[in-house]
Amino acid sequence: FHIRFRDIARGGIRIVRSSHYQNYLNNSDFIFDENYGLASTQQRKNKDLPDGGSKGTILLRWGFQDQPVAAFKKYIDGLLDLMLPNPAVLDYYGKDIILFLGPDEGTADLMEWAALRARQRGYKFWKAFTTGKPASMGGIPHDLYGMTTRSVHEYVVGSLGKLGLKEEKITKVITGGPDGDLGSNEILLSKDKILAIVDGSGVLYDPQVLSRKELVRLARTRKMVEHFDRKLLSKEGFFVHVKDADVTLPDGERVENGLEFRNTFHLHPKFAADIFVPCGGRPSSVNINNWTEWLDGQGRPRFKVIVEGANLFITQQARLRLEEKGVILYKDASANKGGVTSSSLEVLSALAMTDKEFEELMVVRSGKISDFRKTYVEEIIADISDNARREFEVIWRENVRTGIPRSILSDRISEKINDIKDSIRASSLFEDKALVRKVVEVGCPPVLCRLLGIGRLLQRVPESYLRALFASRLAGRYVYEHGLEANEIDFFN
Repeated sequence: FHIRFRDIARGGIRIVRSSHYQNYLNNSDFIFDENYGLASTQQRKNKDLPDGGSKGTILLRWGFQDQPVAAFKKYIDGLLDLMLPNPAVLDYYGKDIILFLGPDEGTADLMEWAALRARQRGYKFWKAFTTGKPASMGGIPHDLYGMTTRSVHEYVVGSLGKLGLKEEKITKVITGGPDGDLGSNEILLSKDKILAIVDGSGVLYDPQVLSRKELVRLARTRKMVEHFDRKLLSKEGFFVHVKDADVTLPDGERVENGLEFRNTFHLHPKFAADIFVPCGGRPSSVNINNWTEWLDGQGRPRFKVIVEGANLFITQQARLRLEEKGVILYKDASANKGGVTSSSLEVLSALAMTDKEFEELMVVRSGKISDFRKTYVEEIIADISDNARREFEVIWRENVRTGIPRSILSDRISEKINDIKDSIRASSLFEDKALVRKVVEVGCPPVLCRLLGIGRLLQRVPESYLRALFASRLAGRYVYEHGLEANEIDFFN
């Protein structure tokens, strides 16, 4: 499936595998729901960006779990069949389809192929068709620069600051290992004490704190926690592999099945700390049926703060129950948007620059990085941090003012920004060319404006994208500054 919420839309393509036949049947029942939920989250996440939300899902048919690349290539060709002019297809839409795809589970290393396939088939926006491409194609890989983690970490630091806690002193647990984008960069960017990591290889745990030096080594080499040097664990620490069976932990607890232990360890009493940052895991891992597992014997929550890096890890019902218990919780649609901000600005550079300019300034050849690209990446990182801080503050402020849970405020702020975006796009405001020039100028990275000049930038970028950029910049900054109580007069002023 592919679902988009606006005509200008961007989101990742996810390949869903099934570990056994019953798992495949379950996935088959819910694959559209998963796709819709992911696209809806993306729509809320992209509120202050030109691109609306979209998402793609590919469920591998049972018996073809080893064919993800072939399935992805067929999927891309299917999309291009619909997007490109074709005398065999009756086109009721009548407009250029501008669609941007991004990396997700199982497709991170296929973005380059998709862009080249789009060029081969004559799609004029091929440079922007996929984001997360390698630097050798002018892409800005999220994992290389920790783009997604940078926004997540702003929420972590912001929450700790409000509580008066020092990052170096607090404890943390993670799902998603040092082999992944979020997990590795959460280790590299943070300074806290990590007690547990759950990843594809198993469960790593030490109540006396895991060696940060060793975790950094794994993160830099992108290796799972099964490669952690066990000699660095305390007497109470352990690693249980998914293939292990009948294991006795240091405290005497028996583990009959390592896979089952891994799949449920996020609900285990040992999985407790000041802060929890899910950086991986299946949707709805914590839900209305099991959220009470996160309470101790006195009914107190195991975590002071939860900042969702992984999408949909906790259901909305479970979030609200946890917030009732006093947990400071920032949901995925707010916290996990550094990557989408980076992708949006990667798209902008591809739309604004000629093939020759893009090749000279954005493409990395033989390790040589242009000064333009270095500055562009720095300005993207600054924009990610600035956006995250603004949204963190408005959610905190509105929660203090109204008492409404942050999980609900996150959605309401997204909805308000999206509603105002749609109103602006439907209005005549875009006819005010002086205003458009100013908004686009402040909404684009300065180095791009200096390179092209605002006039050429306005000429080259498709009008539909400029309208979306104009509306999103005005709406986003307006709501971040004035909050949910803002009205039409405030907007006019």
